[in-house]
Amino acid sequence: MITHIVLFKLKDRSPESIDTTVQVLRNMEGKIEELRHLEVGTDVLHSERSYDIALVTKFDSMDALQAYQVHPVHKKVIEHMASVREASVSVDYEC
Repeated sequence: MITHIVLFKLKDRSPESIDTTVQVLRNMEGKIEELRHLEVGTDVLHSERSYDIALVTKFDSMDALQAYQVHPVHKKVIEHMASVREASVSVDYEC
């Protein structure tokens, strides 16, 4: 199994902006066959080094992760994230 984690820091950190982006991310659930698990969380600490949103997804294989990356639903999410994010970091690992 491959776990793909992305942390997002948004340009606009208002509760409304964060809620909208969380919904955009959660909207992928059930729409991408390769996506086995989707979890979206928002930061509760709000420290200087905090990111605003965490996305945790799981896939059966690297091929499934690659299929997710180019899926039309995910491409729409990428468009949204490109317009609202200030920064992002990611990690992918096998478990």
